[in-house]
Amino acid sequence: MRIGQVRSLSLRAERHAPPLGVERAVALAGQGFAGDVHADPVSPRQLLLASSAVYASLGLPAHTLRENLLVDIDTARLTSGTILQLGAAVRIRLMFQCEACGQLDLQRPGLARALGERRGMLARVVAGGTVVAGDAIVQLDQRLPPWLDDWRARVTAVLDAAPSGTVVEYAQLARLAGIQSSYCRAFPRLLAKLGPQYANRAAAARSGSNAPRWNGSGLFDLP
Repeated sequence: MRIGQVRSLSLRAERHAPPLGVERAVALAGQGFAGDVHADPVSPRQLLLASSAVYASLGLPAHTLRENLLVDIDTARLTSGTILQLGAAVRIRLMFQCEACGQLDLQRPGLARALGERRGMLARVVAGGTVVAGDAIVQLDQRLPPWLDDWRARVTAVLDAAPSGTVVEYAQLARLAGIQSSYCRAFPRLLAKLGPQYANRAAAARSGSNAPRWNGSGLFDLP
């Protein structure tokens, strides 16, 4: 079922570089857009889809939300686990809503609060190919397990997926759960709250634990 259209595309070569509008982008399966800073095989945040309606309602300059794909869809209504096809071949897996963080307030004071839950939807590339501005967006019948918007639930899901006897270092845990590294400070308290069964599943890089480290291999494999 066709649900919308790709209005525009943009890439960022480096984390602090401004987004660069492009007419087409190459999607790499399991990685993201070629040449984009967020292309990462073990991240749930490979692509960001933002709604053109949000730009219009808030009068935002182009690329303010730093999205990869501007779409004419209400992204707040998209659900995790949905598979979308872009154009003839590219398929993406919707992961979770992107938090409107305080960094957006550097673009416009109060923007994060004004956006609420309308920042956009994060996704991973399932099947690669070329995406072109103007491509149709089709929602496929296939559904995959959802990832929750709550970062604590995602951290728990990552730890549950770690092979028995392995440890996930804090920085890698944040990367796999799709959260900023600053959240690592909250991990000890969260692990304590989750209970003793999680106490030894994650550790700081200099914890001294000799347990094998898990890098997240296989976490996003399709069922």
